[in-house]
Amino acid sequence: MRLAVASGKGGTGKTLVATNLAWSLAARRGGVTYVDADVEAPNGHLFFQPDFTRIERHAVPVPTLGGVPCSGCGQCAQACQFGAIVAGSDGVTVYPDLCHSCGVCLRACPERLLGEQKRETGTLRRGHAGPMGFIDGTLDVGEVRAVPLIQAAVQESTRAALAVLDAPPGTSCSAVAAVEGADLVLLVCEPTPFGLHDLELSLQMCEALGLETAAVVNRSDMGDGRVQSFLATEQVPVLAEVPFGREIATACATGVLASKQVPAFASTVDELADNLLGRFESLLQ
Repeated sequence: MRLAVASGKGGTGKTLVATNLAWSLAARRGGVTYVDADVEAPNGHLFFQPDFTRIERHAVPVPTLGGVPCSGCGQCAQACQFGAIVAGSDGVTVYPDLCHSCGVCLRACPERLLGEQKRETGTLRRGHAGPMGFIDGTLDVGEVRAVPLIQAAVQESTRAALAVLDAPPGTSCSAVAAVEGADLVLLVCEPTPFGLHDLELSLQMCEALGLETAAVVNRSDMGDGRVQSFLATEQVPVLAEVPFGREIATACATGVLASKQVPAFASTVDELADNLLGRFESLLQ
């Protein structure tokens, strides 16, 4: 089972829910792995302090001539949809930052002169935090494409019986890469006009991908109830509501799982974990 925890905007409490939920699930059954797929700003490790058993650099293939002269016909540049290759009379120039590693330029070259070389984009780590598996990725500073590293982190979790994916916020390619193929997307939202606007976009993304959705309303005692009304209209079940609490904010700010310090929040997370395990009992056999 793959459970993706996502949000339309940053700061809604997505990582709060993902980390505490993963910990609660791990206390109930084995085979749980938390995956921090927000590779541009990973912070799950701050709450778990995991022991890493494997740290490796992640790389993607990019085209190269390798010093071999070519005629500069330009067919590789014409085939590239991302402007990653520019052809001239003295050959071609490759811009690795723009390359999407699709390989079409290699096929387009009539002389079969283009090869591939590895280009590092970030770091992938795997380990454990107590009984729970832990995976995260960290994108290199200045790297513009997060999707390959996110996909690698998600792929690392496929051996887990239950993976909790902490997705990037928003609805960009990065968010799609994290939630695609999930058995359930848990949308964490807040009852504000901005929160409602981005919740609508997130739900549209999930519908376009054919994903089942549910919701957690954070800071549920604030706002005017329009988020709850919208979720009811769209028939998205609300599995938990978390009232605003200074103790929860303090725990997050100090890098502590809030469920370890706030009994009421711990009870809410445990009920959510039991609900999810009941929903997906057949998948976890």
